[in-house]
Amino acid sequence: MAHLSVAAEAEFVPGVSLQARALGIGLRHTVRPVLDLWSRLPFDYFPPNLVEHAARVLPVHEGTSWRSVDLPQCRSEWLRAKGVGDLHHGNTGAILYLHGGAFLTCGLNTHRRLVSRISFAADQPVLNVGYRQMPHEPIAESAADGLDGFRWLLGQGYRAEDITIAGDSAGGYLAFAVARAAMDAGLGRPAGIVAISPLLDFDPAGKTAHRNAHTCQTFSLRAVARLTAVTHAMETRRGIAGRRICPVNMPLADMPPALIHIGSREVLMADAELMANRLVSAGVACTLKVWDRQVHVFQAAASWVPEARTAIDEIGAFVRARAAAEASPVPHRTSRTARTAAAVDRVVGG
Repeated sequence: MAHLSVAAEAEFVPGVSLQARALGIGLRHTVRPVLDLWSRLPFDYFPPNLVEHAARVLPVHEGTSWRSVDLPQCRSEWLRAKGVGDLHHGNTGAILYLHGGAFLTCGLNTHRRLVSRISFAADQPVLNVGYRQMPHEPIAESAADGLDGFRWLLGQGYRAEDITIAGDSAGGYLAFAVARAAMDAGLGRPAGIVAISPLLDFDPAGKTAHRNAHTCQTFSLRAVARLTAVTHAMETRRGIAGRRICPVNMPLADMPPALIHIGSREVLMADAELMANRLVSAGVACTLKVWDRQVHVFQAAASWVPEARTAIDEIGAFVRARAAAEASPVPHRTSRTARTAAAVDRVVGG
């Protein structure tokens, strides 16, 4: 098949800036060849997470503050953008964020700038989880760390229905997985899920058959297939192969509303379409937003790509909308939290 027809029609955002075009060309000639080379190696090689160490010097959104949080098995950060209050300031909402990096790389440093912008746009503090990754731990442990983050927020006084779970790429996978785990553990139903360019299905068949199989500027099909093989090999060594269920195959009927962002040429479009289709078929509200010729997690380039800033503003509106929909009447809500219902309704889709 050329592509999957989704039950909910995708919302297409046309137009691409010169900055976005330049970013796409840069990734096609740098990151994609490196990942393709990695996929062709005749042995498993896991390079040191140099990008995470180098990202220590990256600036964050002006006025952002954060402090370390020690979860049972990993380090995380409690982050607030300029002017964002927490429960002590009457702000009842919070975000649990899970970074991308193919479960192999990146971390708190690489994603602090993106997370700070999302915090500002959503007017909510964020727990940015530095979950354990391969090759040290399998994906199941990454999800367990995310669930510990959810429990930490509950322990701070937040209600489950006031917490939005968000993530990009591999973190999009974890966002759905942690939401499912939280509900299965009886911890409550999160307010919503935000998935940015999410990897949601390790079966490469759908991506291979998709119209975007060879158009992605970041990942080749070979690199995606190699990640699947590496993941399976690690789980086999741990004796847990076959136990993990990808988000597209999870029970979905009771999941919270979701917002999915994807670039129009991404190989992960197959996952985004499939998830949106299954969510809507299960009766769950889902907005699938397709951004014209944008690269994988283009939102991280908000400092110079205008579409990225627009996308983050939309994510913020979705989070605020979910908080408003789930919250009991609370006096003295901030002006940003109470922004116009028209913008809220447009993002939530009703």
